[in-house]
Amino acid sequence: MPKTPISIKILKAVSSPTRLQILNFLFERGPLSYTEMMNILRLNPTRDAGRFAYHLKTLLKTNLIEPDAETKKYRLTDLGRMMLNVSDEIEEKAFRRKKMLVRTSRFSIEEFDRNKIVESLIREAGMPVDLAHKIARAAEKRLQAFKAKYLTAPLIREVVNSILLEKRLEEYRHKLTRLGLPVHDVTNLIKLLSEQSKNVETVHRAAGKAVMEEYTLLNVLPRDIADAHTSGSLHLENLAYWILKPDIFMHDVRVFFKNGLNSELFNVFSLSLPPPKNFGNALAILLNLTQMGLNETISEQCFDYFNVFLAPFIRDLSREEIKSKLKDFLVSLNQTFNHEGELARVCFGIELEVPDFLKAQQAVGKKGQTEGVYGDYGEECLLLASVLLELMTEMNTRKPLFNPCPIIKIRSRNLNEEQKSLLLKAHALAAENGLPCFANLCAKNRKYASFAANGFVVKADWHGDWELDTLRTSCLGNVVINLPRIAYKANGDLPVFWNLLNEQLEMASRALEIKYRMVRARLNEGLLPFLSQKTDGDAYLRLGSTARLIRYVGLNETVNSLTGKNLFEDDETLALAEKIASHISRYAEKASKKPETRLLSTIGSNLDVARRFPSKRR
Repeated sequence: MPKTPISIKILKAVSSPTRLQILNFLFERGPLSYTEMMNILRLNPTRDAGRFAYHLKTLLKTNLIEPDAETKKYRLTDLGRMMLNVSDEIEEKAFRRKKMLVRTSRFSIEEFDRNKIVESLIREAGMPVDLAHKIARAAEKRLQAFKAKYLTAPLIREVVNSILLEKRLEEYRHKLTRLGLPVHDVTNLIKLLSEQSKNVETVHRAAGKAVMEEYTLLNVLPRDIADAHTSGSLHLENLAYWILKPDIFMHDVRVFFKNGLNSELFNVFSLSLPPPKNFGNALAILLNLTQMGLNETISEQCFDYFNVFLAPFIRDLSREEIKSKLKDFLVSLNQTFNHEGELARVCFGIELEVPDFLKAQQAVGKKGQTEGVYGDYGEECLLLASVLLELMTEMNTRKPLFNPCPIIKIRSRNLNEEQKSLLLKAHALAAENGLPCFANLCAKNRKYASFAANGFVVKADWHGDWELDTLRTSCLGNVVINLPRIAYKANGDLPVFWNLLNEQLEMASRALEIKYRMVRARLNEGLLPFLSQKTDGDAYLRLGSTARLIRYVGLNETVNSLTGKNLFEDDETLALAEKIASHISRYAEKASKKPETRLLSTIGSNLDVARRFPSKRR
């Protein structure tokens, strides 16, 4: 009788559903013992032992499985793995008649292909090839069981993620998470923004911001920081832009008064502006700077020494000529919106006199030429400030004017009559409109300080050079610490409170370091062309001088939680509040000793924090 070919024996071995199941289990779960396989197959050790031993012997004889002497388990051989692939191909060929179709994220209909799941797991999650094939096979079987008319890419991803979850492969599931908004959320978003009279671009941007927030939480931030933000222990302000761009930017207009504005660097269809020939040209450059900065900053743009740096351009102009040009500028500025339909937020630093440290500085004048020193333009400086306040007062009678926000900088207690008159005008306007703001620079350590309208301040305390430390720099971003949450967790135990506070400070510092690295990457990639443009060999944004801000809120509530008394109730509570503030300040000072780590701290809040923290109380 002729000998039976080995191929016939192998095909006969895999023709049994039980033996094929054993091969599948060994593929999906790895090596298994005799008892483990019986349990998985739900066989009775007494009644089914002989039948199971027969199946196992058949697989061993045909070299589809082999024993592992060390672990005392059975494992799949290369031949066994090959036969499983053949089995899958046969099933796939047969199943294609039913055409399991997939509506892809590229808005096309394709036939289902398990290999695409494998490729996705390897590419997106970094999964080993063998494991990716196992997960893909399991997903295919579940999808076939649905008997759906067609599948969708999100459904396939959900099935894969559920398998990863069941197999406790959380790390891979985390990486495979798909970003986006549920249909219901998008519908509600459109409805909400329409009720707020927003435009369609706002809807588009809001959806994009939601995706970027998800991406940052899932793929950029470490788990502890992401969890702290979502739980309300920390608040990363403007999370959607955390890895994209800085928050506040402090301009130095002299750069563009001297060199002009090369708009073609950012948009080939834009016209470049030469160094300004007159006051109108200078204001046009400021307007263009604001527009360009809108796309590369998050909240506010500041033009310090506004009336000092513009003073050379108004010499020999009448008050009415200055007023006419300035009015056109303010009207245009209040029609400058970002892509979300929000008005550009701009502040001007207004001086009541030319600061001492600027008096001997060369003044950049018409056509970028040097025209004496800024100390020569004291009268023009005061005249421009007076015209600006007068104009804002007039325009405010028709409609409240919230842009720009002048910041009146007071450097001396000994003001002359003209300066006092100007200050009274500013106070009258503030009483009527809430603007301008006022900054007291009489203290020695504030001599070189630059301010933003939201209260952010930078001093010449980093390099010791007022230009390097306060101009062409920014508030990179800020993290808010929820002090009451820490106090509630400490439950009156001060040592526990200090430990928890240190943990939050460390996480806040790491989050800001991540933002620094991300913004640096965007600058190097050319995604921030305005801020990365070269000025005397350096980028316009001095990234190494940017400030990182840690803010804290709820000091009174924190003291109350820890002591049972309010902040100003007695010396003990006041001393505790001072100790908390000093502790945070010392942490920032210590962290700032690291290169390019300019960490600042302050107390304060904003609308987003006021909404988020109470809703996540305790």
